[in-house]
Formats: sequence, C-alpha cells, structure tokens
Amino acid sequence: MASEATSSNPSPSPKRSFREQMHIAREDAIVSAVNRLLAEKGFEAMTVDEVAAEVGIAKASLYKHFPSKEDLAAAAMVRVMNRAVAFLDSLDTTQPPLERLKRVVRWTIEVKLDGEMPSLPSESSSLRQTLTTNKAYVDGLMNVSDRLGGWITEAQETGGINAALPPLVVLYTLYARACDPVLGFLKSAGLYTNEQIIEMVLSTCFEGLNTR
Repeated sequence: MASEATSSNPSPSPKRSFREQMHIAREDAIVSAVNRLLAEKGFEAMTVDEVAAEVGIAKASLYKHFPSKEDLAAAAMVRVMNRAVAFLDSLDTTQPPLERLKRVVRWTIEVKLDGEMPSLPSESSSLRQTLTTNKAYVDGLMNVSDRLGGWITEAQETGGINAALPPLVVLYTLYARACDPVLGFLKSAGLYTNEQIIEMVLSTCFEGLNTR
C-alpha cells in the first residue's frame, strides 16, 4: 500500500541549478528594466545601452539573453500579457459583464499611472514582426481579446454597451486606455489624484461626454 501511495504522487520538479537560477534572475532583472524604460521613454528613445547599464551588465551579456531591442520589448509585453491574464482570472465571473470590463479598464489605467505599462510605437515593422512571431505574446493577446470580446458581446445584449457598435471597435477603444496620453497629461498637471483621474477617464470611456 505504501509503495502504491508513493507511486501515485507526482514526481517533484527537478531542482534548478544555481547557474539556471542566476540566468532566470538576470532575465527577470532585464525585463523589469526594459519595462520601466519603455514606460518612461518609449520604444524609440530607449537604447540597449541604457538597459544594460540599468541592470549592471555588459551589452554583450545582455544580447545572450535577448538578441535585439525588439526582443527586449516583446519580453516586456509578454510580462504585461501574463499580468493581464492573471487579473482576468481573478475577476468574479458572477459579476455583470459590463462591471468586469470596467474593472479591466481600471486595472489598465492603474498600471499605466504607476509607470508599469510599456509604451510602444503604433508603427514599427520590425517590432510588429517580432511580436507577431512571439508565441507567448500572441497566445496571451488572443486569450485576453477572446475573453474581453465575449464580455463585450454579453454587455451589448443586456444593454450595457451600445449594440450598434462593432465589438471590435469597443475592444480597441478599451485597449487604447493602456496608451492614453490623457493619463500622463492629467498626472503631470498635479491637479488630481490617481483615483480622481481613474474615475474621470472611466466615465468618459463608458459614459461619454454627453449630459443626460
């Protein structure tokens, strides 16, 4: 019986060597630095030299982990997608779809205001090519898009969102909050708290500018 109980237990994952742990830790530090620099300066202004300097390694060592600037940006976006998937997983599925969508947009704005949302150019063929061939990024994007798309359709069916709008237009409108320059303008003005900014942007996003 003892042997049967032992054999039924899953075998433990092999322990990583010290070298593997150091490799993972360094990659994590690199991606964290890239994320900060992309949020602060944007893709075009960020340089590989800056990333290497912030992590405290030679540029040649950095290239052993990520062969290009585009790969660095892709790694940062994969991290954001993973965070987004984890956030969607944490939501209460018994809540109305519109409420879930509002919570997602709120989370996106919070990440942006905290300086943790990478800023990528809308037009960059090399970066676009890297992202579209990065399986982890594409899988994460499809996961998030499919789930949000389903909630948008449900919200339209229940009258929470204008049913005349194509769901894709609504989805892209919500995605745009992740790179909305209004957030930076309002924060730099110093007139409002982050919570006030979030509430105002949520209002314009979901309720529009018309008075009723």
